[in-house]
Amino acid sequence: MRANLHRVQVVHIRDCPNTQVATERMRSALEAVGMGETPVETVLVETPEQVAAVTFAGSPTILVDDEDLFPTGATSRDLACRVYVSETGMAGAPSADQIADALRARIAEVQ
Repeated sequence: MRANLHRVQVVHIRDCPNTQVATERMRSALEAVGMGETPVETVLVETPEQVAAVTFAGSPTILVDDEDLFPTGATSRDLACRVYVSETGMAGAPSADQIADALRARIAEVQ
C-alpha cells in the first residue's frame, strides 16, 4: 500500500493518560500498512485558543493531514479527554487494528 500521508499528529492535553498509547498504536498501525517511515508528531494544546486552531475532539485526537481519523462530527474547545468505541467497549485510544483499518480507508479515499 503506497500513498502519501503528509502529516500525522496526535493532539493531546497535558497529562493525558492515553497520549503515549495512542502514539505507539499509531506507529504500529503505520507499520502495518507499510508506512512505518511516516513520522508521528505529538501536539500539546493547553488553551482554548490552541484547541480552536486545530481539529480537536478531545484528547487524544488522531489527525491525518489535518483531518480526524475517527470523525464524529463533533469538535471540542474544551481541554478534555476523548473516548473511542473499541472491540472491547469504550477506551481512551483506538486499537492499532482500528487505526490501521482507518488508515487503509483514508488511503483508499485519496487514491
